[in-house]
Amino acid sequence: MKNIQEINEFKDFGKLELIAKQVVEGFITGLHKSPFHGFSVEFAEHRIYNKGESTKNIDWKLYAKTDKLFVKKYEEETNLRSQIIIDVSSSMLFPYKDKHKQSKLTFSIYSAAALIYLLRKQRDAAGLTFFSDKINLHTEAKMSGMHSRYLFGELSKLLSGFNELNVSTESATALHETSDKIHKRSLIIIFSDMFSSENPENVFSALRHLKHNKHEVILFHVIDKNLEFNFEYSNRPVKFIDLETGENIKLNPNEIRENFTKSANTFLSELKLKCAQYKIDFISADINEDFKEILIPYLIKRRKLN
Repeated sequence: MKNIQEINEFKDFGKLELIAKQVVEGFITGLHKSPFHGFSVEFAEHRIYNKGESTKNIDWKLYAKTDKLFVKKYEEETNLRSQIIIDVSSSMLFPYKDKHKQSKLTFSIYSAAALIYLLRKQRDAAGLTFFSDKINLHTEAKMSGMHSRYLFGELSKLLSGFNELNVSTESATALHETSDKIHKRSLIIIFSDMFSSENPENVFSALRHLKHNKHEVILFHVIDKNLEFNFEYSNRPVKFIDLETGENIKLNPNEIRENFTKSANTFLSELKLKCAQYKIDFISADINEDFKEILIPYLIKRRKLN
């Protein structure tokens, strides 16, 4: 896989930024506006209504109080704030130490790097959050070059240094805490497999909380579709190890494939349904595909919708 070759060749901060630059400039050539441009338009002030102009933006509530006509003035924000949230629990290391495939975490890191580069290029602010059973890192969204280099440095350290097992996920707690930290209206982008031992309703509640303060939320659901949902293992005894707890079991995949795939796809359907109800953009991110093939078409799609 070409993506694995890139990962093996580029380990340091500079090369991570270089790949992000190549991805963004190679696929977004000719796009003059932000893919997210126009989602953030905020009220600025009132001015007196001039006779003959459109009545569309008259503040009728203020008219009822003052008996005078005022028009709401809106100011479109030129600098978008975006918070990129990455699940760094041990399940994101799957498939663990497979030299032929990228892990879910690697996929997420390279996607995040490309987004940060894109946001910086557009003079938009970006912040990073890493979570597992707690918040491991949280930065405010800023647009300076120094801040972007800091973010690339943190992603690079995560790419080259994180291989810790038995790090559990508490998505609900971490996402609620992250929601409380983001005070200004932002575009929130999550990379996670959404696997957790918690009650699914608690996790769904945390996703709903992210919509607080009119944030826009995008969930990249990072999975290995072949193994984690289709259960495509050979017909022989296989030892399965839970990367987050260390628990293991040996069994023949054929014996449980039907029940496993049914449960996995029931969870997936419920997650998609909740995202639709909460107006969260859901993107299935299969690590068997190159991250560019998932990320860039989505950005182009967003550009066309605005």
